[in-house]
Amino acid sequence: MTGHDPQTRAVHPPVVTPAGSRPLAQPIFQGHLFAFDGAADLAAAFEGPGKAFLYGRLSNPTVRSLEQSLAELEGGAGALATSAGMGAINAVLMALLKSGDHVIAQSSLYGGTYALLHDLADRWGLELTHVPGDDPEEVRRALRPNTRLLYLETIANPTTHVTDLPAFTEAVRGTGVLTVVDNTFAPLLCRPVEHGADIVVHSVTKYISGHGDVMGGAAVFADPDVHGRVWDHAVELGSITDPFAAWLTLRGLATLPMRIARHSATALDIARRLAAHPSVDRVHYPGLIDHPQHETARRLLPDGAGGVLSFELAGGREAGRVFSETVRLVSLSPSLGDTGTLVMHPASTSHRQMDAASLAAAGIGEGTVRLAVGLEHPDDLWQDIEQALAKAA
Repeated sequence: MTGHDPQTRAVHPPVVTPAGSRPLAQPIFQGHLFAFDGAADLAAAFEGPGKAFLYGRLSNPTVRSLEQSLAELEGGAGALATSAGMGAINAVLMALLKSGDHVIAQSSLYGGTYALLHDLADRWGLELTHVPGDDPEEVRRALRPNTRLLYLETIANPTTHVTDLPAFTEAVRGTGVLTVVDNTFAPLLCRPVEHGADIVVHSVTKYISGHGDVMGGAAVFADPDVHGRVWDHAVELGSITDPFAAWLTLRGLATLPMRIARHSATALDIARRLAAHPSVDRVHYPGLIDHPQHETARRLLPDGAGGVLSFELAGGREAGRVFSETVRLVSLSPSLGDTGTLVMHPASTSHRQMDAASLAAAGIGEGTVRLAVGLEHPDDLWQDIEQALAKAA
C-alpha cells in the first residue's frame, strides 16, 4: 500500500499468508469480515455451510476447523458449532419443529432440555410425550402422524440411564421421525450416528474442551440437508460460537482420548467404593454390574462409561446438602468434564424446573448427589468423599 497517506495505511495493514510453510495448529481468525473479488462470489457465500467465509455470525475458518473436527469425531456429514450447549439444542429444536408438531423424549433429561421442550409446548402448542426409555415399544406406541423428533441422551443426566440407541432409532426408522441424541456425557465412548441417530448434540463446555474455560456447544448431522436447515436458522438465531472459544475447544479436543479414559477409570473406582459405603443407599453408574442398563452400556460404551455418577444418600435432602458443603478437594459446582471433580445436588439446582412428580419419573430423588469425577488420583478423591460422607451420616 505504498503511495498512500499513513492514515490510510493504518486502516489497511498487510494480511500475511504463509508461504513455504504451514501452521501445525489451527490459527485464530479473530476478524469477522472477509472481502471478495467479485459480486457473484459474495452472493454464493450466503448459500449455506461449507461455502466461502464472509461474516463471523455465519462462520469463520477457526470455527469451521472445529466443526469439521467434531463431524469427524462423530462420523457425521457436517457440524454446527454454537456458543453454548443450549445454543445447539435450541437451534436444532427451533429449526426443525413448528406449532402442533409432536416430540417423543425420554423422561430423564438434562434440566435445560426439559425446560425448553415444555416452554415450546406452552408457547407453540408443541405436543410432547415422555417415555421412560427402557423399551423401544414405548416409542412405537407413542408415534403419531405429527411426530417429528425423538429426543434421547446416551447417558442421562444425572441418573446415568443408558439408552439402547440401536433399538430406539430402529423404532422410528422409515417414519420420517428424526432422532436427536445428546452425547455430552460420552464423547469418543459412543458414536450415536453409527447407531442410527440423525443428529448428535454436545455441550462442548464439558469433556470436549475439558478445562473449565470455554463455553460452547455443537450439533453434528448425518444428513447434509438437515445440517443446512439447522444452519439457516442458527445464523439468524445468532448462536454461532466465536473464534477464540473454537480455538480453545480445538486445544482441548487434542487430549480428549486420554482424559475421557482417565475420567472413566476413576469414576468406576469411586463408584465401587461408594457402593460399599453404609451411608449410601444406591449408586448409579453404568460400569457397575448391578446398573439396570449395564449390559447395554457394555455394548454401546465398551471403552468406559464416562466420568459422571450419582448416588443416593440415606439421609435424603439434608444429607445431600451437608455432603456437598463439606467436601474439600471436590468443588461444589454445576458443570462436569473439568479437570477437577465437581459435585452438585440436582433436585435443587440443574433440575429445579421439575416438580416432584417429574423428578420421580426421571429417577431423581431428594438425596441424589451427582459427582463429575475429574483427573485427581482416586485415593485422594476417596479420602475427601469419605470424610464428607461421615459428616452427612
